[in-house]
Amino acid sequence: MSRTVDLDPDAVLARATHARGDIFPEWKPVAQTVPETYHLVNETVSYLHRYQGQEESPEGLSRPMRELIAIPALCAKSDLRHAPNHVRRAYRIGLTNQALFEAASAFASVVGWGGGLTFMSLAIMEANNPFYAFGQLPPGGEPKALTPFPEMKLGRKPQDSGSRSLADRPEWQYAAGIDPELVRRAAAFVDHCLLADGATDEILGPGPRELIAIAALCTRGAVDITSDHIRSAYDLGMTRRQVLEAICCVIPMTGSLSATHGLRAMQLVDAKTQ
Repeated sequence: MSRTVDLDPDAVLARATHARGDIFPEWKPVAQTVPETYHLVNETVSYLHRYQGQEESPEGLSRPMRELIAIPALCAKSDLRHAPNHVRRAYRIGLTNQALFEAASAFASVVGWGGGLTFMSLAIMEANNPFYAFGQLPPGGEPKALTPFPEMKLGRKPQDSGSRSLADRPEWQYAAGIDPELVRRAAAFVDHCLLADGATDEILGPGPRELIAIAALCTRGAVDITSDHIRSAYDLGMTRRQVLEAICCVIPMTGSLSATHGLRAMQLVDAKTQ
């Protein structure tokens, strides 16, 4: 290892508990048996999600935005053990159900509404269940008012006037030649979720929603399509750092392979702009 660190299992567990605020009991046998492995898990996830002790960077994503990517990723995996714990954390940092469902909608534009929206609803229900044992609800449960975070003001106006509608993609234009009504309805859902026609009074504008969709696409290994959404995110004013961090927010749920797909997509975009 690059630096000296106390790998006594109790010390490893104490650091993880301090960072997250709590830990799931299934991690205790991991820490007791392979403490260095769990130490590296905690080191990585703490940095990716900016847990306690990790400084936020003004160039990077805020803690709330990271949760708005992580929670839909957990819901897409039907993970109703861990997702409600993250919902409670989201509540503690001032996110409302409206913000969570907007993020879930953007993720659902890629994974479908079953994994995207219904499991977010189930996670919220479980987080508000007094018998759910993991993590603390803030006093009063879901915040009544949203605590503002930086991404709320970002990515609301594209630089390019080109269409962002799913219906205008070549593949869907082809489909429209066969069944135009099918394309109209499918595109209406995706365009709504990603605010393809622009932002109004939603919490998350088109730019942050593209970041969420990019993370979702990485979990599917869709490199070419991910690169298209990265170009759209850049056009909406999102930065390479923000795109990178969005991609890497799903490493804990889906592994480094998802991030590798995203990095390849970023490289494709870089190659075409040089």
